[in-house]
Amino acid sequence: MTTNTEEVRTAKTSAPGIMSSGYLWITIGACALVFLGAFESLAVTTVMPVVSADLNGESLYALAFAGPLATGVIGMVAAGNWADRRGPKGPLYTAVTVFVVGLLIAGLAPSMEVLVAGRFAQGLGSGALMVALYVVVARVYPPDLHPAIFAGFAAAWVVPSLIGPTLAGAVTELWSWHWVFLGVVILVLAALLMVIPALRGLSDDAGDPSTPWAYGRLGWSVLAALAVLALDLLSDVPGLGPVLAIGAVIIALVAVRALVPPGTLRAGRGLPAVILVRGLGAAAFFGTQVYLPYLLTDRYALSPTLAGLALTGGALAWSTAATVQGRMGARLSSVTAVRVGTLLVLAGILLTVLTAAFRWDAATIAVAWIIAGTGMGLMSPRSSALTLGMSTPETQGFNSAAMTVADSFGSALALAITGALFAAVATTGDPFTAVFALAGALAVAAAVLAPRVRADISSASTSTEAKA
Repeated sequence: MTTNTEEVRTAKTSAPGIMSSGYLWITIGACALVFLGAFESLAVTTVMPVVSADLNGESLYALAFAGPLATGVIGMVAAGNWADRRGPKGPLYTAVTVFVVGLLIAGLAPSMEVLVAGRFAQGLGSGALMVALYVVVARVYPPDLHPAIFAGFAAAWVVPSLIGPTLAGAVTELWSWHWVFLGVVILVLAALLMVIPALRGLSDDAGDPSTPWAYGRLGWSVLAALAVLALDLLSDVPGLGPVLAIGAVIIALVAVRALVPPGTLRAGRGLPAVILVRGLGAAAFFGTQVYLPYLLTDRYALSPTLAGLALTGGALAWSTAATVQGRMGARLSSVTAVRVGTLLVLAGILLTVLTAAFRWDAATIAVAWIIAGTGMGLMSPRSSALTLGMSTPETQGFNSAAMTVADSFGSALALAITGALFAAVATTGDPFTAVFALAGALAVAAAVLAPRVRADISSASTSTEAKA
């Protein structure tokens, strides 16, 4: 082992917190990368209605969100396998490069098709990035600091939550939506300067080279991504659309079984339930959030800037709740945090459904999203901590990938289905109420299954044998 690795290992036993000298640069660099993902996500969500109108791409609106989530699954699986073999440094640097390329393609896009292609590259890079960061956490921080660093990740959403949606709307109104993508490139370069020293404490061979390349799982991830994309593109085929859509859903679910611990789709107790509940919660939350700016700009005639403020409240609530749970540490059980979090997400989405159905004041949307954001702030960090707690060093990459796959795959599948539902209902009824109701059903499932995350950690960690 290298001297740097020994220093990091020594810091694990002596450092009192994530901002102490032994963890300072790792914490700053990791949180900076999360900051970038947060800014890009919130900014794009705010301006996409304008982008869609400018490029005549209404038919590809949902794909612009579902696409990067689907390709992100491929990046997650590849990065997880790579990190298990060689450590997280290579996957992380590669992920940042791919993410930047995607931003440039989207920012310079002359058509919606090109923009969607750029979004695909963004998803591939951001998916790999988050897995690499989770492995960094597992390799560097002791378990008792995991809630705190995951709270730090959530806190990294604070600044982009304050300025991201509003700034994106203002930039779009004053200049062009193109700069919402191109401007993030500048932030990536600045963050990269912090990432380089942040990872010096990890050796270049911090993995297990004997771990085989999981070509089978990579193939399944590609199939899952293609199935989600096919669902979005083929659902409108005259006559055969519904049949093709059902087939795509079945193929996607079959493919994803190889990417998560055994029993995940059955909500098996312990790690499988953690992965499934996290995926359902993310699908419900982001499946709703994508359409909130659309609702506010279309029905309530709000400007992109004002529409972005609704998302700001939810993101701030997420960050605040995550910070609070991090400070509580063991005083708040992770199981309790997940259960309460899912219930709050459900409450926020149900309030959104009622607001859309009965055309209540737009301010109610902001209140609903603060409630839902609080729930995600409780559920997300603690589900991450549970996942790492149920992992062995040899399965940290696989389980981290499975966790992020659940996030992205669940959201991508939900967005593909809601996109088809929105188009189908648009001519006959209220499409916003329909998609929010579907998201509400997913939130109900997450809340009902949340108690199953409780399990004996030592036995749950063996549930990742499927990685072979």
